[in-house]
Amino acid sequence: MGIVRPGLLWVLSLLALASVAAPLQAQESTSPDAPPPASTAPPPDVEDLPATQRLKVGVNLVNVYFSARDKTGFAAGLTKNDCDVAEDHQPQTIKEFTQEKNLPLTIGILLDTSGSQEHVLPLEQDSGARFLREVLTKKDEAFLISFDVNVDLLADFTDSPNELKRAIDKASINAASSSAGIPGIGGGPMPTSNPRGTLLYDAVYLASHDKLQAQVGRKVLIILTDGQDQGSQETSKSAIEAAQKANVIVYPILIADRAGYAAAGMIYTGSSQMEQLAHETGGRVINVGNSGRKLEDAFDQIQDELRTQYLLSYTPTNKTADGKYRHIEMECGKGLKVQARQGYYALTGEDNAND
Repeated sequence: MGIVRPGLLWVLSLLALASVAAPLQAQESTSPDAPPPASTAPPPDVEDLPATQRLKVGVNLVNVYFSARDKTGFAAGLTKNDCDVAEDHQPQTIKEFTQEKNLPLTIGILLDTSGSQEHVLPLEQDSGARFLREVLTKKDEAFLISFDVNVDLLADFTDSPNELKRAIDKASINAASSSAGIPGIGGGPMPTSNPRGTLLYDAVYLASHDKLQAQVGRKVLIILTDGQDQGSQETSKSAIEAAQKANVIVYPILIADRAGYAAAGMIYTGSSQMEQLAHETGGRVINVGNSGRKLEDAFDQIQDELRTQYLLSYTPTNKTADGKYRHIEMECGKGLKVQARQGYYALTGEDNAND
């Protein structure tokens, strides 16, 4: 059987979840480097729009969620006069600067259910359910994905912590490999050359591109994993690009049974790619080993960051929507470390994800 693109597999997953039968057609994605047709229309005036509408304007407004901290903790009370932003080394004028506590929050939980996580899965389930119960409000939504030899949507968008808990409690190690049915929804292994794989990069790509890109507001992916990928069709680079295009902040929580690796004669090397994924998207890696207490602390740290985030917006001086990557540089004063995404893709129309 030939390799099936993850985007098509995800469509199959969602159709199976909704019990809808319809013919599917594979779609070829346009190269992100291909510029769109030139437009002579002037950029929209976003100054007088409400905040939730400004987030939807498109490439004419770049939105950067960030936090800033020093040795004592997260900085509160910053204003736009405290920060500078540049794009490709060109200074930009900050138009909006707010501390974000009320914008809707969309959270994706990616749960590693590969064989290497057998001894830590119960810790992930308990702490993940508690986090969602504490952080979600009625204006927020979350979804749950597991990944091993397959990428499964266990719970679609919902604001119900109880529904999410029921889904996370049903997660099991490599459950997809022992059943039959439609690939991608717990009904059979995803076609791959490595049926014992851990499709981490595929899961990040699918969650970013297929689930979060169309969402507005703050978007977060929390990955509970040992950081090891095996058998993904996507690469680390394409997974990072998908997250950047969707303006998703990624928090990998590294939780691993190191003793299990040693007993199997394996060397644990799961951190470097996760560090890059977090850095490029404005998140950070939290390494908890196999400690339940440290895992709960990690979720508490993420909650604290979400409560102290700022939103900085600017209209780029380079207004060409050419699909190319633009690097963002930020600073907010001496002694403060800014945690923000490192850049964005200058997309346009429906492909734009600067919200």
